[in-house]
Amino acid sequence: QVQLVGSGGGLVQPGGSLRLSCAASGSTFSRYFMGWYRQVPGKQRDLVATITRTGSTNYADSVKGRFTISRDNAKNTVALQMNSLKPDDTAVYYCNAQIGLVIYWGQGTQVTVSS
Repeated sequence: QVQLVGSGGGLVQPGGSLRLSCAASGSTFSRYFMGWYRQVPGKQRDLVATITRTGSTNYADSVKGRFTISRDNAKNTVALQMNSLKPDDTAVYYCNAQIGLVIYWGQGTQVTVSS
């Protein structure tokens, strides 16, 4: 069982920045395929960014050039640096870990971009 605890959400003005962090339990974090997803009410949960065990990254087109995903295997954490935020980025952001065919989700953290 893997537990994921996300943090760092909040209210920010358009153009601002936020950094989300997700702490994972387990002694084999370096083997996890990690990601961030987001969801707005009434819509499906969408991929934001992923990072492989070796640090290769992938981003949704809507966040490319603005968001950066990173991981620290020594601290069992994955982060999402979000810059140039837009109102359309408003959502609940979820941390995700995949180990083989098993998927774990964090509890979600609210990000609101509004003036």
